[in-house]
Amino acid sequence: MPDMMSLMKQAQAVQAKMQEVQAEMERLEVEGQSGGGLVRVTLTAKGQMKALAIDGSLLKPDDKEMVEDLIVAAHEDARKKAERLMQEKMKAVTAGLPLPPGMKLF
Repeated sequence: MPDMMSLMKQAQAVQAKMQEVQAEMERLEVEGQSGGGLVRVTLTAKGQMKALAIDGSLLKPDDKEMVEDLIVAAHEDARKKAERLMQEKMKAVTAGLPLPPGMKLF
């Protein structure tokens, strides 16, 4: 078993890396799409919506409900991509850290 000082140093290094990753997640953006790209949503990797683009062909009064559904679907697509990106980044940060089985830091 590694000594306590070594574990503390590793934990401090991981904490610093995690703070860097959190800051990076605020800058990284993902795009979700629905309707074959007719609706696009851009989110930060932390989930903040930055942009919404709707193709003009969808802007008909009769299509209101469909457009709303497409916006929700595009947002969900972007949210899932952001979540995967966050998991990948956090996994890279904790790689090599001797964590007990089943313990997660994120």
